[in-house]
Amino acid sequence: MKLTIIGCTGSFPGPGSPASCYLVSAFDGTRDWKILLDLGSGALGVLQRYTDIKDIDGIMISHLHPDHCMDLCGMHVAIRWDPNGWGRDRMLVHGPEATADRIETAYSLPDGDTMAKDYDFQVWTPNKPVNIGPFTITPYPVRHPIDEAYALRVEASEPGPDGELLTSVLTYSGDTDSCDGLVEAAKDADMFLCEAAFEEGRDDHIDGVHLTGKRAGEMATAAGVERMLLTHIPVWTDINKVVEEAKETYTGGIAVAVSGVTYGVYSGSLKEDKDPDRFKGEKGTDYLKTRTGTLPTISYEKTRKFPLLKRKK
Repeated sequence: MKLTIIGCTGSFPGPGSPASCYLVSAFDGTRDWKILLDLGSGALGVLQRYTDIKDIDGIMISHLHPDHCMDLCGMHVAIRWDPNGWGRDRMLVHGPEATADRIETAYSLPDGDTMAKDYDFQVWTPNKPVNIGPFTITPYPVRHPIDEAYALRVEASEPGPDGELLTSVLTYSGDTDSCDGLVEAAKDADMFLCEAAFEEGRDDHIDGVHLTGKRAGEMATAAGVERMLLTHIPVWTDINKVVEEAKETYTGGIAVAVSGVTYGVYSGSLKEDKDPDRFKGEKGTDYLKTRTGTLPTISYEKTRKFPLLKRKK
């Protein structure tokens, strides 16, 4: 499974990144499948650098704050008004119960019109998994000041080097404060994409909204995750401070999400096959495995330089 950071700035787009949007892809033995985790403010434009939007197989919305869903309005325009025609089925969208109403209201559709012409809206049932190609996505209720907010556990089953199915696990926190649902969603995940919008000391008076780096680390440790990727950091939050806080409570590998960076999410023998130094992020590089030639050959592909913090011994 591959994770590409489209947008990762918290609360509203920043100078270097749109708001929350993550492109996840996996191979089922026949073709690559692609889903989005959220489609927040400003994300649709950057997304098109990395994929044709007609290749997206579904959009998974964690909650209905604009920095996580508002570019569904722009996607609606792309689907309905392409002069060459959309040429495919309606876009699948899984989200909270009010998703359709929220987006239709934001766009101000004419009376009698509906986005059901463009979107196949499906409503999350807490803790009930949905299947899309090689993906299984399970929503876990979390703690955030809105009617419905979910962490999303994404499991991808893909053919391994010997043809066996390997399942990798990515958990996306959405927006949340510390809670049991987040720990359950992240249990033993290979990668934990976790928000850390607040700072210790500065935001202690606010409860039930966001995590600090320290609390994100506590959640990662309680869940036993393999690696943590901190995200949703607003422009007014010190990234270095958040990372140092996380290191106090979590001893696994830590990195900070950056728009445009792609990560491999590994499981089982895929992790064992990797060069240990590269897997730990030695020399400031991260690596992902890609299939080349006839399946199931696997080789390394260098993505781009990005400093990863080494695992504590």
